[in-house]
Amino acid sequence: MTDSPAEVRASPVLPVADLDRSLDHYRALGFLVSRHDDRYGFAAWAGLELHLAVVPGHDPERTAATVFLHVPDADAVATAWADVDRTSAPEDRPWGIREGRHVDLDGNLLRFGSPVTSPG
Repeated sequence: MTDSPAEVRASPVLPVADLDRSLDHYRALGFLVSRHDDRYGFAAWAGLELHLAVVPGHDPERTAATVFLHVPDADAVATAWADVDRTSAPEDRPWGIREGRHVDLDGNLLRFGSPVTSPG
């Protein structure tokens, strides 16, 4: 058996139809965005790096992705993203996570959640 690495990071690759439009959208959410070329870009936020890849003929009904973001405070994220459409307020889920959702312009779902805190 080999030793596992001390840390593994993942960078989800999200399909997009229009890279400029997607970079503008993630910039509005507070991500630091950059492009590699006309078909590939990056959106970074709080240690997360999303890769945005132009997919010709992208159909959000068939090729969209879902990413779960573990955040310290789901309500704070929802508040920060409130000025950008397509963000739902967090709700307490039965599995102990307070979870909200954001759907980007290409149908990719960003679920974000933090542990439910018990009252006082």
